[in-house]
Amino acid sequence: MKPLSPLLIAGMLFASPALAQTEAASQEEAATLDLNHIGFAVTKLDDTASFFVDTLGWKPAGGRPEYPAKFVTNGKMFVTLWQVNDPAKAVTFDRKNNVGLHHMAITVRDLPTLHDLHRKFVAHEDVVVEFAPEFLGDGPTTHMMIREPSGLRLEFIVPASRIKPKD
Repeated sequence: MKPLSPLLIAGMLFASPALAQTEAASQEEAATLDLNHIGFAVTKLDDTASFFVDTLGWKPAGGRPEYPAKFVTNGKMFVTLWQVNDPAKAVTFDRKNNVGLHHMAITVRDLPTLHDLHRKFVAHEDVVVEFAPEFLGDGPTTHMMIREPSGLRLEFIVPASRIKPKD
């Protein structure tokens, strides 16, 4: 029988406690739970709120006129929209050079709904479609990416678990 190498022995000694800690941690609830809400600074408060409400079917959920801010929800997710002071001087987000939110991904009910949304986005004069519905990797998860009227990048995604064979 071959003797065990010192590296293998060291790996076994250090990996075992780490594996045990990982397994124990996965059985405990994390200190944080769900995303409570997300807040975006926007250049076109009314247009962005309208996009969520009129295009996506969300509901208004209040606001702060003195800020100004508008809040929207789909019943599960809550988004706060905050108007920047001077839209003409606002620095737009550059996903490759700025630290910040790269995009927000929103789960879509099914593929027909994703394609319906794509048609709405193409017809909307203030929405930029970065890419139409396509497989994420090898699929069957399917997604698309847009920029809404204020330029926020939003991904719409149908996970494989929500795709039916007839879709």
